[in-house]
Amino acid sequence: MKSGFKTILGFAVLLALAACGGGSRHPYGIPEQFNDAKPWAWRGTVPAHYEVHGVDVSRYQGDVDWFRAAGAGVRFAFIKATEGGDIADPQFQAHWSGAARAGIPRGAYHFYYFCRTGAEQAAWFIQHAPRELGALPPVLDIEWTRSYNCPKRPDAETVRAEAAAFLAIVHAYYGRTPIIYTTVDFWEENEMWRLQGYEFWLRSVAGHPSHVYDGHHWSFWQYTGTGLAPGFRGQVDLNAFGGSEADWQAWLAARVQQ
Repeated sequence: MKSGFKTILGFAVLLALAACGGGSRHPYGIPEQFNDAKPWAWRGTVPAHYEVHGVDVSRYQGDVDWFRAAGAGVRFAFIKATEGGDIADPQFQAHWSGAARAGIPRGAYHFYYFCRTGAEQAAWFIQHAPRELGALPPVLDIEWTRSYNCPKRPDAETVRAEAAAFLAIVHAYYGRTPIIYTTVDFWEENEMWRLQGYEFWLRSVAGHPSHVYDGHHWSFWQYTGTGLAPGFRGQVDLNAFGGSEADWQAWLAARVQQ
């Protein structure tokens, strides 16, 4: 997930513009309950054509008013728990419990690094992400990192093999098939579609996934990394579920942790 530090002043200006209209129209394609600091010129099938939307968060979002977010139409949240084999997100517990209190279905995700094995990272994730009633399936966020400490870029076969190891261990522990989140370049370079039997959460901020990912099936679509939503002090990733309201209810019934 693409996140970073922003200035408080910048946040205040963006939110003020979103609240009062800022002299411009709501960006086409973004659901009315949200906004976008840097909107794409959407065409064809746009995010607003989908009924169910949610967010993904990490420590960069800071404190979140989850009740306000729920009231504004945030229907799900994926929350960063861990990265690599030795980093735990310090905001995880606050986000995890806050979303639950607000009645927002939430799942935990792990940000993958290429300097530890998939098995090591699965064990680290399991230490920090609870196996809890009502939780969404766990997520493997696997993309090329920009880390000075871990600049490795293994070959595609190794990438898929280590990802498969992570996924198998996590599946066995939580009893739910994990979801794979990835980006366009990583998808193409590592032929991630070869990992069969998994749902995908695809990042595509400049076009519908059906075009960008050559028609591959997806369950979640991350359509902007510069979203603005009630309850969040700054920018947040916005995502759509790839189905109707009825599809969403069926998806939840089949996949939440029992």
